[in-house]
Amino acid sequence: MSVRVSLVAAARSSALLAERFDDDRPLDQAGWHEVQIAAHALAPLGAAELRYCSPTPRSRATGDALGYAPLAQPALRDCDMGRWRGHTLADITAREPAAVDAWLADPRSAPHGGEPLLAFISRIGGWLDTRPAFDGAIVAVVEPAVVRAALVYALKAPPSAYWNIDVRPLSTVTLTGAPGRWSLSLEAGAR
Repeated sequence: MSVRVSLVAAARSSALLAERFDDDRPLDQAGWHEVQIAAHALAPLGAAELRYCSPTPRSRATGDALGYAPLAQPALRDCDMGRWRGHTLADITAREPAAVDAWLADPRSAPHGGEPLLAFISRIGGWLDTRPAFDGAIVAVVEPAVVRAALVYALKAPPSAYWNIDVRPLSTVTLTGAPGRWSLSLEAGAR
């Protein structure tokens, strides 16, 4: 049996440079507009037998706007950024440059007092590995960080690869497989 897990990155809740760690803001106007444009292409994923989302306002709103009626999964929450929560990377780099350097260099580091990157990747991998074993489909609308963590886990890439994966709002990636045996599935584009 092989389950198919499609991860849809939530629409935006702020401009890219204004992104904040552990951002709980709802979709902004541009995010709503992007969902309306992408809805036709992403709607078929709503036929999945199981539909989930991260427990953030923008993930739930994206899933609802796409017609998925997703169930929030606490395990799909963004990385816990501790005292850095609600701040931009630029803010933190200006205040704590050595801490940011340590965090970026060592996946076991958590200078913010929250969750280390390695633990975050493992948590997301644990969620993947506990999906029901059935020949069917799952869709989950999640934060971009969750997509990056899932890809690192599924591909058994080193944690440093996390920093090299760019996940745009409303982009989609599909993983197929079973616990401990995941593959990245690339779909052919429309012609």
